[in-house]
Amino acid sequence: MIVEALHVALVVTDLQAAAQFYGEVLGLAAAPRSLNFPGLWYQVGTFQIHLIQGDRRPGDLAIAEKWGRNPHLALSAPDLGVIEQRLRHFNVPMQASASGRAAIFVQDPDGNVIELSQPSFPTLGGCGEGGNS
Repeated sequence: MIVEALHVALVVTDLQAAAQFYGEVLGLAAAPRSLNFPGLWYQVGTFQIHLIQGDRRPGDLAIAEKWGRNPHLALSAPDLGVIEQRLRHFNVPMQASASGRAAIFVQDPDGNVIELSQPSFPTLGGCGEGGNS
């Protein structure tokens, strides 16, 4: 039985740009790393985001018009107003959720889509319910 999500690993091409986006723009706390390859780790509660430096090929990320319809990482942000102000301060393009939920979608410098939303999806007994991203 799966009991917890531990981390997500995303490929990034520029560690400095990734550090500025995840650390400064999103305000995430850096986590210690012990692995012997280029990358950055960030802590979000008990969950970690592992950014692994690597090469991208053209077409690796096919970005749909509505970013929430793409593979994405979702992070809980109870006060979206504060998040939106921070994103505007850093001139980060945003999309509101097409479903009308309280959610904002952004892309990191490598095009990885990140959802920042107020918690609204059921956590038990509601598989498949709760609307679209």
